[in-house]
Parts: sequence; C-alpha cells; structure tokens
Amino acid sequence: MRQLVNEGSPFRFTDAARLGFTRWSLSRAVGAGLLQRPLRGVYVDTCTPDTRDLRIACLRLVIPPYGVVCERTAAWLYGISSFAPEDQAVLTPEFAVPHHRGRSGHGPVRTVEAVLPPYAITEMGGLRVTTPLRTATDLGRRLRRPMALAALDAFAHSGQVTRHELMADLDRWRGFPGVVQLRDLVGAVEPNAESPGESWLRLRLLDAGFPRPRAQIEIIDAFGRVVFRLDLGYDDRRIGLEYDGREYHEGRAAMAHDERRRSLLRSVHGWDVYGFTREHVLGRRIGLEMFVGGLLGIEPRLPRRW
Repeated sequence: MRQLVNEGSPFRFTDAARLGFTRWSLSRAVGAGLLQRPLRGVYVDTCTPDTRDLRIACLRLVIPPYGVVCERTAAWLYGISSFAPEDQAVLTPEFAVPHHRGRSGHGPVRTVEAVLPPYAITEMGGLRVTTPLRTATDLGRRLRRPMALAALDAFAHSGQVTRHELMADLDRWRGFPGVVQLRDLVGAVEPNAESPGESWLRLRLLDAGFPRPRAQIEIIDAFGRVVFRLDLGYDDRRIGLEYDGREYHEGRAAMAHDERRRSLLRSVHGWDVYGFTREHVLGRRIGLEMFVGGLLGIEPRLPRRW
C-alpha cells in the first residue's frame, strides 16, 4: 500500500508546496485520482475514508474567526446532500459570523453575517455548527424550491429533524425572507422519501394540484412477502410513479431491468408504473403534468411554479 499524502490529513492549497506539489502537479494529482477536493481550496488523499471527523478536519482549515458552519456545509456535516445536479461537486465552505466581526477566512469560502442565538448552535468536534433544525429551515428558506424540499425531506428521513419540529418552528421565522416558501414546503415534507429525485417528482405533482401520492409503497405477493417498492403512487388507481436517476437507471441493462420489473408489476400485481428522468422532472416542459393529469383524469394547475 502506498504512503498517504500528508499522512492522510487534509491540507490547504497554500500548504501544497510544503508537500512537494506545484500548481500543475497538484491539479494532475487530482485528475489522476491521487487526491480529492472535498472543499474548495482543501485537498486530501483519496484513500482517506470520508468520515465526519475528516469533514470536520477539512473545515478547521478554512473556518473564519467567530465562524459558525451553516447552510449546505452544515448539511454536509450532518450527512445530507443539498445540491442541485448542475452544481459542482466541490463544496464552497459556508460560514455565518456575527455582525461587524468581519468575513475573512482561509481560502475560497462564503461567509454571511447573521444573528445566531445559542439555541441555534451546537458543537461538533470543536466546530460550532447550526443545529439540524436551524440548518434545515435555513435551506428551506434559501434554496431553490425543489432543492429546498429535498433537503427538508432528507433531514426528516434521517431522523435528525421531525416534521412536527419544523411546523413548531415556523412562527419563529415570521417576517423573514423565504418564510412563505418554508411554510409551504414544510407541509409537503415526507420522511419516507429516499432520494432527492423522489422529492422533486412529488413536488411537481403537488404543485400541479394533484392529490398527494403515497411514498414508498410496498407491493406484497400472495405469500405476504414484500417483492417491490414504488417511489410514489396512488393506491386507489394502482398507479405508480418513480424517479429514474442516472446512477441506477441509465444504460441498456438498467433500462431492460426496469422494463421487466414494470411488466411484472402490471401483469402480476395490477400496478401501472411509470418512470421519469431528471430531464422530465427538472426540465422546463409541462409534459409530466399533462401525462399524470391524463392518468388521474385531473386538469393540472398551470403554469408551473418552478
């Protein structure tokens, strides 16, 4: 086994020369898979396990004085991804600092001035971080609508925040920017959602004025065994709707498997199941609303909200 770069500890771009890297060789090491960039301006050996302790160590290198880890970076520490597909994979660290304390940090970071009362802050490995509830509500207010719901769903699914806690916290945000979106989305939170794509698809359905679909529907055979699970569906009509993400549904073999599975669901269990891709769900067209509206016999509410 090769020796880990910097003994497996993360380092900043400004420390690269000390470790024998030039700007060019550092970029080449990333391209070759020797190093990865978990944060902008921070590098670590790719063989170092991606743990919460490693993420904390990375943030320690760039946190500004008085900084509190917040928003998408705090979600990252909690194991929640809150990124849109088009966002770059390398995270720009986000910190909140008290007013008039200055926004300086090490390397490329984003800092905002904010009022953070003690109940909104917790400590993790020596770092001050916004609590799961505060992080979730910040994302629910500030992210683009579909990404905001996906973040809220993910926090609820992880058990770190409950829908009741989100509802109870709404009054605290009265008059703040984004509270109208937050209030609307909290009512749509689904703890059973297992992927951002499911959240995006469900939001399209709700925004179109369709009934709320049930999430993670279990299909049970004659022996009482769970043989399939559907992302979303309408039990009364035996209509299933699924998000076909690229990771598991792209390519000929995956598409053939999906076709066989949905054929069995139709012929054996009486469910008509339809899959939608990222282009269907995040694209600008209204084909999804028109198609599902036809299945349900409901005129969709248009124009789209996002």
